[in-house]
Amino acid sequence: MTSSASAVLDGSAAPHGVTLPRRATRRVLPGFTITLGFTVFYLSLIVLIPLSALIFKTFTLTWPQFWEAVTAPRVMASYRLTFGASFIAACVNAVFGLLVAWVLVRYSFPGKKIVDALVDLPFALPTAVAGISLTAILAGNGWIGQYTEPLGLQLAFNPNGVVIALIFIGLPFVVRTLQPVLEDTEKELEEAATCLGATRWQTFSRVIFPSIAPALLTGFAMAFARAVGEYGSVIFIAGNMPMVSEITPLIIISKLEQYDYAGATAVATVMLAISFVLLLLINGLQTWQRKRSGGAMA
Repeated sequence: MTSSASAVLDGSAAPHGVTLPRRATRRVLPGFTITLGFTVFYLSLIVLIPLSALIFKTFTLTWPQFWEAVTAPRVMASYRLTFGASFIAACVNAVFGLLVAWVLVRYSFPGKKIVDALVDLPFALPTAVAGISLTAILAGNGWIGQYTEPLGLQLAFNPNGVVIALIFIGLPFVVRTLQPVLEDTEKELEEAATCLGATRWQTFSRVIFPSIAPALLTGFAMAFARAVGEYGSVIFIAGNMPMVSEITPLIIISKLEQYDYAGATAVATVMLAISFVLLLLINGLQTWQRKRSGGAMA
């Protein structure tokens, strides 16, 4: 069948003076009104209603009571540990996640598929299992801890353990964000830079890094946001000492166990607001990354 005949059949072209009915476009899913209504209903049921209940419970406190609950010395110490450890872990993951993604994309070696699958292990492994495993390895009688503690380096039951647990659960976010970008990076640009006499560092810093920087920032932000809300893998290895190694999610659990529901929701509301800001930042970085990728392709 010729292209002109096909055009006549689908109604996009017709003989002069003859109007053919245009074939209706069939949608796989229902129309916009139905799908939008279902989306809003589902999000309200799963997300908006629980979060609204959290905020409304917080409103039972007066402003001085709210401020006292969220700025108590023990709570402030948990903020410093949670956000400080999350930031350190995200920085470490940004560096080593880049190295892991680079190796998986640029090199072929025996067992590559196994290594690639192991990157996703923190996604599949229950966080409590991860915490118990790390504690068993890093404690004073563990495989690694028995050698580091005599040297004065305690890796478990202190803030060091919190950072290690957060590094473990955050690494996949950086690797999986960087991999597709590295795969799409044009190697011809690197070859051209080498032919022009650029060193390896110059090629990386001026050719490769600018193209992967948005993805790296997105992976960093995702790892940081994930670490801020982590609970299961941390409580086993942190030691949970007040003012020393107690994370904010544990503060919330402790208040709930003491039936201080208003105080728990007040701290949770602060964490919710910070998480929302982080999500906005991640979405902005992803939009920037797509624009950069589109501009590079153009």
